[in-house]
Amino acid sequence: MHKKLLMGVGGFAVLVAAVFMVGPVRIAYWAGYRVPEPTPIPADGSADFLTLPQSLGARAFAQGLEGPRVIVFDPRGRMVVSEMEAGRITRLDDANRDGSAESRVVLMAGLTNPHGIAFYTDDAKRTYIYIAEERGVWRYPYDLATGSITNTAKREQTMSFPAGGRHVTRTIAFGPKLRKNEIVSGPGAPKLAGFLSDIKLYATVGSSCDVCVEEETWKYGSLLESDPEGTYTAEFGGGLRNTVFFTFHPTTKEIWGTDMGRDSLGDNLPPDEVNIIRSEQSYGWPFCYGDRVRDTKFNPGSFSRTDIQTDCAKTIPATIELPAHSAPLGIAFVPTKGWGSLGGQLLVAYHGSWNRSTPTGYKVVRFSVDAKGNVTDSGDFITGWLQDGKLFGRPVDLKFGPDGALYISDDSAGAIWRIAPQS
Repeated sequence: MHKKLLMGVGGFAVLVAAVFMVGPVRIAYWAGYRVPEPTPIPADGSADFLTLPQSLGARAFAQGLEGPRVIVFDPRGRMVVSEMEAGRITRLDDANRDGSAESRVVLMAGLTNPHGIAFYTDDAKRTYIYIAEERGVWRYPYDLATGSITNTAKREQTMSFPAGGRHVTRTIAFGPKLRKNEIVSGPGAPKLAGFLSDIKLYATVGSSCDVCVEEETWKYGSLLESDPEGTYTAEFGGGLRNTVFFTFHPTTKEIWGTDMGRDSLGDNLPPDEVNIIRSEQSYGWPFCYGDRVRDTKFNPGSFSRTDIQTDCAKTIPATIELPAHSAPLGIAFVPTKGWGSLGGQLLVAYHGSWNRSTPTGYKVVRFSVDAKGNVTDSGDFITGWLQDGKLFGRPVDLKFGPDGALYISDDSAGAIWRIAPQS
């Protein structure tokens, strides 16, 4: 026992000495971290390092942000962004509509890993801003005239989440009621407005681990569903390791989400995924991935939960398989108006690998898909964030604004990029 203790102390001492001798960057490299050091982007807002279709132009909408992640637009068309690293929610104003934010206003600060943002106006015409932090969703009264939170003391919690662990981001969005079967039905079922609401708040909660059976709570590794008032929370879809971003199909209104596969299976496994997420379905994690492939390296032994699907044949296969470790995040459908032949295509942002021996991703990819997810064509849409070992940024969220332009958050460069058709 004493020998083991001495070995442990000695090993720690060696590690500390190594950090001082070769630095934390080298230690991270030994641990598998392969993200290149960032290269400063042009201060004038130009995006000449990006490669995109000739019909499009790119420029910084905003710079100098701290870890910008989710982009939304309030009911008056003003951009609101979560600055996750800074713990705040910021409004970016482009009053003269020249494609560049000339001012910014902090709406909320001192938050814990703020990520998802959504707006909702109830039947009484009261507008709320919903903010998803690591441990829950809170809503605040929102003044449309001034674009501000009117009273932070009137916040209401509508959803609660477990601590993040491996994945701390929580993304939210309002959408239509998509559940096939009522959560509670039959004689004696509660007639609560929340259960009957036609508008639902959807939220993603990633796994607490790389790969494990989540025994603490069923909320990990899932897409959750609630009503605007927070009457209840239920699992909408499960077996989703880390579906950080999702969107609604413009025609079917179904939920399409990106999902990141586990680590430690090599450079090329498992595939990352795009899934069409439907109610009461399991998408495989932690036992299966891709096209119902069994993860033979994961053998957890006995566990108590009975609601986790272990039979891969009964799970839902990926709608689109993506290269392993691409780290897909933002997902959006291109509007049919103003974007020519690109209209209707699916865009996915590859944030980029962190532990692949040769980095991959760091770009936005397009897919020509039908409503069922059948891919007829695909290819790179925007590249250049990583070139010749130089890292200029990492794309995160993809949102089309009221002006029809595509906005891309970049948490590495601290920027929001604006992509628009050239006139």
